[in-house]
Amino acid sequence: MSGKPIRLVRGFLTVGGWTMASRVLGFVREIMLTALIGPGPVMDAFVAAFRLPNLFRRFFAEGAFNAAFVPMYSKKAEAGEDTNVFARDALSGLGFVVLVLVALGMLFMPALVWATAGGFVGDARFDMAVGFGHVVFPYILFMSLAALFSGVLNSHGHFAAAAAAPVLLNVFVISAMTVGALVGGAVITWLIWAIPLAGVAQLALVWRAAERAGVRIRPGRPRWTPEMKHLLAVGLPAALANGVAQINLVVGQLVASRTEGAISWLFAADRLYQLPLGVVGIAIGIVLLPELSRRLKAGDPEGARHSLSRAFEFALVLTLPCAAAFLFIPLPVVSVLFQRGATDAADALAIAQALAIYGLGLPAFVLQKLQQPVFFAREDTRTPFRYALAAMAINAGLAFGLMPVIGWLAPAVAATVAAWAMTGMLWLGARRFGEATRLDARARRAAPRIVLASALMGLVTWALAWGLSDALGAAGLRYGALLAVVALGAVAYAAIGQALGAFRLADFRKALRRG
Repeated sequence: MSGKPIRLVRGFLTVGGWTMASRVLGFVREIMLTALIGPGPVMDAFVAAFRLPNLFRRFFAEGAFNAAFVPMYSKKAEAGEDTNVFARDALSGLGFVVLVLVALGMLFMPALVWATAGGFVGDARFDMAVGFGHVVFPYILFMSLAALFSGVLNSHGHFAAAAAAPVLLNVFVISAMTVGALVGGAVITWLIWAIPLAGVAQLALVWRAAERAGVRIRPGRPRWTPEMKHLLAVGLPAALANGVAQINLVVGQLVASRTEGAISWLFAADRLYQLPLGVVGIAIGIVLLPELSRRLKAGDPEGARHSLSRAFEFALVLTLPCAAAFLFIPLPVVSVLFQRGATDAADALAIAQALAIYGLGLPAFVLQKLQQPVFFAREDTRTPFRYALAAMAINAGLAFGLMPVIGWLAPAVAATVAAWAMTGMLWLGARRFGEATRLDARARRAAPRIVLASALMGLVTWALAWGLSDALGAAGLRYGALLAVVALGAVAYAAIGQALGAFRLADFRKALRRG
C-alpha cells in the first residue's frame, strides 16, 4: 500500500475505534435505560424529547458543515489560504442561528412535541415529553458548535478528538443513571440533566483540541460575506438532505406513537444497528469527504477512485456480517443485551422483530455514507437533496400505508425500503461524474464474495445459536454463550472470506501495522 491509502485506512481505524468505544458505551447506556426505565410511557416520552435536538442538529450542524464547510475548508487548507477567518465567520453565523433556534424551541416546545409525536396527545406522555424537551433542547447549541470544530480537526487529519467527543455523552449519561439508581431518586431526572452538561464537555474537548492543533478560532460578530453566502448555498441543500433522514424518523415516531411502548422498541432496535452504522458508515463519511476533496483539488481522479473503492470494500467487509447476524439471530442478541429489569420477554421479541427488519437495510444505510461524499466533495449538495425528498416520500407512504396492515412495525419496513431506494439513486446519479466515481476491478470482484461469505457466516451463527439455545436462555450462562456465538461466527467469517478470496487478512494486518 502507498502512503495515502495507509493514511486513509488509518483515518478509518482511528474514527472507527473511537466510534466503537462510543457505541459500546452506548450499549451500556441503552441496557441501563431499558433495565431501569424500560419500554413504556416514560421511555417513550424521553425518546421523543431527545430526538428533537438530534433532529435539528442534523439540519444545522452535521448536514451543513460535513457537506459544505469541510470541503471548502479542506480546499483552502490544501491551497495554503488563510482558513481562520473563514472558520471564525462560520462559527459566528452558526452560533447566532442556533441560539435563535433554541429560544424558539423552548418557547414552542408543546407544538414541537405535538408535531413529532401526535399519538401522545391526551395521555401523560405528552406533558412528560414537553418537560424533558425543555431540559435537553439546548444540547443542540453545544453540539452544533462542536460539529464545526470537529470539521476543522478532520480537515487537518486530526480525527481522534472529534471521534472521541461522542464518548463523553455516554460517560455522562451512564454516570448520571448510576448515581440516580444508587441514591434512589428518579433515574429519568438524572438522565435528562446529564445531556446538556455532556454537550458542554464535548464542545470544550474539540475546541481545546483545535487549539492544540494550531487552529485558534474565536467567535465574533456574524458577517454576511461572499464566502458565507456560498457556504449557505452549498450547505442548505445538504442540511435539508440530512434533515430529511431525520424527518423519516419523525414520521416513524408519529406512526409508532399510537402504540404504547412501540417508540421504545424501535429505539432499542435502532441503537443496535447503529453500532455497525456508526463504526463503519460514519467513520467512512468523516474520513472520505476531506480525502476526496483534497484529491479532486490536486487533480487526482484515479486516486479518488482508489479511495472510494477501498472504502467500499471496507464498508462491505465490516457491515454485511453484522447485517447477517441481525437477520439470522436477532432474538438471542436482543434477549441477552436487553431482557432484564423493566424489559420482559415480550419486549425482547418486539425489539428483535424490528432489528431483523433494520438488518435488511443496514448495508443501504452504510453505503449512503460512502456515496454522499462523492457529491459533497464536488460541492453538489442539491442532487442528494432531491434524492432524499424522493426517499422521504417513499418512507412516508409506506409508514402510513402499512400501519393498518402490520401495525407498529410499519416504520421499520418503510425506513429499510426508503434506504435502499436512496442508495440506488445515489449510485446511479454519481455515474455522471465519470470513472473517478466507479468501483475498480478489485472492488467489483470482491463484492459478491463478501456477500456470500456473510451469508454463510449467518448460517453458522444460526446453527450455533440453535445448539446453545438452553445456555442463551440461562441467566448465568447467556453472556458467555452469546460471546461464543459471536466469536465463533467471526472466526468462521474470516476463514470463509479468506477461502473465497473476498478479502485477504494479511492486508488488514499490514494496514494496522503500518498505520
